[in-house]
Amino acid sequence: MISPLNHKEELFMKRIFKMGLAIMCVASLLVGCDTGRSNTKGEMVSGNDTKKVFEGATVIELSDDAITVDGAAISEDSESAVYKANDIIFYLAGQGFTYGEGTEEDEHTQEEADAHTVVHITEPGTYAVSGKLSAGQIAIDLGEDAEEDPEAVVTLILNGVDITCEVAPGVIFYNVYEPCEADAQTATKDVDTSAAGANVLIADGTINNVTGSYVARIYKSVELNEAGTEVADSKKLHKYDAAFYSKMSMNINGDEAGTGVLNIKAENEGLDSELHLTMNGGKVNITSGNDGINTNEDEVSVTTINGGTLTIRVSGETGEGDGIDSNGWLVINGGTVLTEGCSFSMDAGIDSDMGIHINGGTVLATGNMLDRISESEQNFVVFSFATRQKGGNTYTLKNASGEAVAEVTPNNDFTDLIVSNDNLAVGTYTLWQGNTQLAASKGDMGDGFPGGMMGGFPGGMPDGFSGGEMPQMPEGGQKPQMPEGGQMPQMPEGMEPPESILPMPGFNFEDAEKLDPGMVMPEGGQKSQMPEGAIRPEMPEGMERPNGGRGEGGRGQNGQGGRGQGGMMNPAETSTDFEITEGGNYFNFVDVATAK
Repeated sequence: MISPLNHKEELFMKRIFKMGLAIMCVASLLVGCDTGRSNTKGEMVSGNDTKKVFEGATVIELSDDAITVDGAAISEDSESAVYKANDIIFYLAGQGFTYGEGTEEDEHTQEEADAHTVVHITEPGTYAVSGKLSAGQIAIDLGEDAEEDPEAVVTLILNGVDITCEVAPGVIFYNVYEPCEADAQTATKDVDTSAAGANVLIADGTINNVTGSYVARIYKSVELNEAGTEVADSKKLHKYDAAFYSKMSMNINGDEAGTGVLNIKAENEGLDSELHLTMNGGKVNITSGNDGINTNEDEVSVTTINGGTLTIRVSGETGEGDGIDSNGWLVINGGTVLTEGCSFSMDAGIDSDMGIHINGGTVLATGNMLDRISESEQNFVVFSFATRQKGGNTYTLKNASGEAVAEVTPNNDFTDLIVSNDNLAVGTYTLWQGNTQLAASKGDMGDGFPGGMMGGFPGGMPDGFSGGEMPQMPEGGQKPQMPEGGQMPQMPEGMEPPESILPMPGFNFEDAEKLDPGMVMPEGGQKSQMPEGAIRPEMPEGMERPNGGRGEGGRGQNGQGGRGQGGMMNPAETSTDFEITEGGNYFNFVDVATAK
């Protein structure tokens, strides 16, 4: 009697079978068997599509009609390494307040969810995915024990894929190996994610599109208040904020030449990890309604950029959004980082709770808020403008010889511009908007400029905060945490938020292909509009604006928020010479140079 194979033996036999197929394929090519056209680079060409062959990888071909795995129809057996099902996790409509924190805007019907096909990956290995799925998701889940299993590693090769998911992330890693600790007491900016179980490789010569939604917080359990009318405490079951999401640390890698493109179009956030995210190569373009990238473990997460080209544009459909938002550290060691925070909110191009470190690469970031950049190995400069800058203009930084050292054409409106690259040496520079020369006064971060960290305080920091710096946390102290399921406190009735966080009326953005040829924008996408007829509330009777607040004439050019006669701090003497020194450089009140 023949004994049935155990699980390990079955996996071994599968690998032997795949090796046999690979040998047969090579033999067939040698004898001229027609298995597809092959070019001189070893790539398989089918019609107008170019797909690279990855030896040893499981090949998943997506299609709305039929999905195949290594050439055979995909299984529907959940015990298979790859199978399909209509079981997507989403926020179900009509469930009441004990179900989760979602609103009507976050809800979807069961019918909407059932229209999506989930391609499940359940075993370690390398999976090369190509083809199109108009309503679906790729979900990687190696089981509850995978987090502590160093062998629970998946490499997902994006080999010319187009996935759209309207009720949840388009790609999600649930359970894979996590090599890093989530301990705030021992957390550091220097993390090694090379052994992480969630890995993405962008194949050379391919354009990959992932369009995704999100899943609002769904409760695992709740405790109600005494009246039973509100949730007093809760535990999370599901919450996935981004179109491309990982619950574990994740690596994004380019292929050998680094020419592959990944376009992420996100209803909410773009690319998220619940712990660490490391980008080593490839071209990643993100258009997001909220944060472009978010790593969200408070005081622990590290977003590391070592290489590749990262382009982020926050369109602001949610009303806010940083380009990169790390709840721990942001470390840029190389590559090219082009980010644009939301046009009209107090958000930044690059944002971090624990520190931003620019050690190499090229950084061009715009936004309306500024986090202090920590000690860095590469020189950087921050330009804080006297008035909000309209998107579409070109800004050029030139050295003393008139050579362009950096140039950027932001599409979003902004107040702060961060520039850093290896050409930014000590010396004298000039700054231009098109053919118009700009001038500024040199200072430190927080010297009363509207778009910086002090942008929320009219006239700069309140009394007692010197040097433009935020007060330091007492030794051993911790930042106050938001109550789980809680909300930000509301402004007192009749009181208005700082003018700089109010939306700017009526703006559109141009096709994102201007940022990168591989960028694909949402069809007909537009930035958020100020609600029709909305009026800023007046100050309560008897109240006055804080000393230094905006008053009559307190706007800059073209009626945009800036400094004028309203009491905002007046700049020191301005100059068209921008003297760059070693380390960090801050220039405030940047505006058109005036004739003397």
